[in-house]
Amino acid sequence: MTSTNQAARNRTGSALPGYLLRRLGTSVILLVGVTLVTFILTAIVPGDPISAALGEGAIQNPATVEAYRERYGMDRSLPERYWLYLMTLLQGDLGTSIRTSRPVLEELSIALPATVEVAVAAVIVSLAVALVMGTIAAYRAGKLSDQIVRVLSLIGLSVPTFWLAIMTYRLFFMELGWAPGSGRLSPALNPPPRITGLYLVDFALDGDHVGFIDAAAHLVLPVLVLSLFTIGLLTRFIRTSVLEVLSSDYIRAAKAKGLPTRRVVLNYLLRGASLPILTMLGIAFGALLSGTVLVEAIFAWPGLGTYAYYAAINLDLPAVMGVGLVVGIIYVVINLTVDLLYGVLDPRVRLR
Repeated sequence: MTSTNQAARNRTGSALPGYLLRRLGTSVILLVGVTLVTFILTAIVPGDPISAALGEGAIQNPATVEAYRERYGMDRSLPERYWLYLMTLLQGDLGTSIRTSRPVLEELSIALPATVEVAVAAVIVSLAVALVMGTIAAYRAGKLSDQIVRVLSLIGLSVPTFWLAIMTYRLFFMELGWAPGSGRLSPALNPPPRITGLYLVDFALDGDHVGFIDAAAHLVLPVLVLSLFTIGLLTRFIRTSVLEVLSSDYIRAAKAKGLPTRRVVLNYLLRGASLPILTMLGIAFGALLSGTVLVEAIFAWPGLGTYAYYAAINLDLPAVMGVGLVVGIIYVVINLTVDLLYGVLDPRVRLR
């Protein structure tokens, strides 16, 4: 038996490099597909980006229009434009914003950390609350506590996020004054020295406790709004996953041995339910990173959603393509991370 187990461990261990290479290869193909889809969608977008960029007066001058088309490669065929787009991407160049005349990569490097900060905080809060609520609901399935948790999760899924953001802003900022209303920082404070772009991390690294507390206070309302839907989603999913694991033989054996409930939950139950929960967590995190437009607009949060909104209404195609590419990369990276964690948590996955 020992030799059999050792052989199985060796087989799964030797499969790890191949597993990693397959996942990395798939991710590269997906990234190329993302660039193609992003390019095509912006190429067929309705409206005239030249008019939006130059204005009605300038487009009456043919020389100005031609110079503009030549500068941004609009005088070339679609295959040529796509090839040039790929070549510039390989050089780390996402183009220049038509609206601001600044490099898109530079602007995204400022907007993305703001969104990452609020999304990470929302995911941490959501996962912590949903794990407790979902596990309790599964353990007490059919009882009053289960019914209460299911109703609360349904409310979280049903309340429109934009409406909740408006009501939260009005109640806690305008009426009660319990939390700051907009932005990442109070006007009286200066941003921290830029290290990661995440204010909480940068203030902590700089040792600025006042700035850290102020930045954390500004996170409260956006995180509260974004967490409600995610808590509802994760709670229902965790309840279902835990219920499935509760009926397994090894959980019944652990209970029969008289192990403490806490040990059964942490060492056996949640570990057994971790793979499907990890999948849903990755999806929820990706959705938070790419879908915070309305919340960012209401709370004047200078993140990726706000940047995408202004790029879209101004037909700033390089900026729109940059946002689309970043969102695609985010999902690819999250999926790759989840796949790799699958291989770590369950060695059998490496053999597939």
